[in-house]
Amino acid sequence: MTNSILSVIPPILAIVMVIATKRVLLSLGVGIVSAALILAEFHFGETLKIVFASFKNIFLADGGLNTWNVYMILFLLILGVITAFISMNGGSRAFGEWAMKKVKTRAGAKLVGAVLGLIIFIADYFNALAVGQITRPITDRHKVSRAKLAYIIDSTSAPICVISPVSSWGAYIISLLLPIFAAHHVTEYTAFSAFVQMIPLNFYALAALLMVFIVVFRNINIGQMKIHEARAIGTGQVVDLSKPVPGELKGDLPSSKKGAVADLLLPILALLAGTVSFMFWTGYRALDGEATILKIFEHTDVSLSLFLGGLFSLTVALLMFFRHAKVLKSVPAGAFFKGMKSGAQSMLPAVYILIFAWSITDLIGQLETGAYLAGIVQEIDLNIAFLPAIVFIISGLMAFATGTSWGTFGVLLPIAGEIAAATDISLLLPMMAAVLAGAVFGDHTSPISDTTILSSTGAGCDLMDHVMTQLPYAMVAAGMGVVGFLIVGLTGSILLSLGAVLLLLIVFAVFAPQGNMQYENEFYVNRQGS
Repeated sequence: MTNSILSVIPPILAIVMVIATKRVLLSLGVGIVSAALILAEFHFGETLKIVFASFKNIFLADGGLNTWNVYMILFLLILGVITAFISMNGGSRAFGEWAMKKVKTRAGAKLVGAVLGLIIFIADYFNALAVGQITRPITDRHKVSRAKLAYIIDSTSAPICVISPVSSWGAYIISLLLPIFAAHHVTEYTAFSAFVQMIPLNFYALAALLMVFIVVFRNINIGQMKIHEARAIGTGQVVDLSKPVPGELKGDLPSSKKGAVADLLLPILALLAGTVSFMFWTGYRALDGEATILKIFEHTDVSLSLFLGGLFSLTVALLMFFRHAKVLKSVPAGAFFKGMKSGAQSMLPAVYILIFAWSITDLIGQLETGAYLAGIVQEIDLNIAFLPAIVFIISGLMAFATGTSWGTFGVLLPIAGEIAAATDISLLLPMMAAVLAGAVFGDHTSPISDTTILSSTGAGCDLMDHVMTQLPYAMVAAGMGVVGFLIVGLTGSILLSLGAVLLLLIVFAVFAPQGNMQYENEFYVNRQGS
């Protein structure tokens, strides 16, 4: 029953349920059980064993600790604790007051998040969480909805990482290209130069990035985003209080009245500097030969680096707390354990969802859902000029169904190489770029994607609110991507394709409905009344 049409049932079932019910854990649980049933050929006892094994594999793998997952969970918990102590030290309040003086407009508040999303391009996980921590006090003060912040975070993190050669994504993709080029005797460019040449061909990533800035400056709100922005503007509630909010501190934590901007910035800077330093250290330690920046990033251990960087940042936050407690006497020292508990608890909703998402991703991998979807690409018999656009769509569907862009890269990049070698080798780079672009698009729209989960966590937004509000923007950017890949397939011209995508972005900027505060407020009130 693997690598068959049955293999697409569990992800589709989970995604449809999560959209219909808004109950993420229940929906993912149904997807997990259905995947296990298919793998067990509907034997109840075997199904239970498979479900248990899928959760066990999250923590234990190959006879030892699954360090990637464990470090990621610990990093999330540490981040929650850091947030709690930044709040108790008065850093969030002081930064918010400072930001209100320096950032005068809602557009400016959103622009801070967008620019930071471009600057922090080392790894998407770190990008999503760090940008959220820095930007949230500013956007909250300017009544920007958390859904809009989550969109800004998600639509800059993965798109910038997938076109940056000096990132965990770039290093991973380049490492996948090497054996593909060797297998097909491609010698006219190296894996690195090919990656660089694919940057202008990644039409979805480029469109998504540019759309963020158009949305920020034009205040474009499509679909359910209107509701969230209207509520934020009209009532000051930046998040739907009826839903659990990941990363939101619970309980009445004390806050120092002597807090300064440094109480927020220093732990965040320590997190950034510590994580990047440990990425270099873990990458260098894993090298066998000559050390280059690219090779270091290719071998870096991202989850361990995040964990160690988190510990370093937490140490800084704790030292600042004891300064406030013992020297400044502005916060009770007894609040230490309350801060630890409250901070860790704030991240538990995100941790639970992430564990369930990892479980269903593991089972979908065993069902070979990706291989089945990839096989469809190979069986399609159409004009080869349409292949880049078709590969983009299939890649998007695969990432959407499996919740993993990296898994999609691993499966589809070799297949794209084979198809190009067998049809027209000049389409090699456009088709591989289509795989990268489609995977990011699918990742953006999938509620079972870890990057989607972490973007909503970083913004402090309900997961399904983030998915449903980002979807229209992702679909518009995907439409631009399809046009770009159709033109490059038909003409072979990158400039013409980029020009078409830029023209569509201009059309979007001019004709998309521009937000109006009075209209949005009336829209929210009318919707509440109905």
